[in-house]
Amino acid sequence: MYGLSTCVWCKKMREFLEGEGVVFDVIYVDKLEGEARAGALEIVKKWNPASSFPVVVVDEERSVNGYKPDEAREVLGL
Repeated sequence: MYGLSTCVWCKKMREFLEGEGVVFDVIYVDKLEGEARAGALEIVKKWNPASSFPVVVVDEERSVNGYKPDEAREVLGL
């Protein structure tokens, strides 16, 4: 999951995923610097051209953009 450390929707999505027992990594883009930040933003734009957060990338095949628990359940097969 790509998010911002100050984003309420990112926090909600993280809590949702944790509550569902999903194993995932969180990358807080606003805490990165330099090339790491630029690289993370490129990935975010690839999956979500609007570059809004959160962005949950699933198996490098699909993404859920924004706080959408129902869509996340479907994409994750929960």
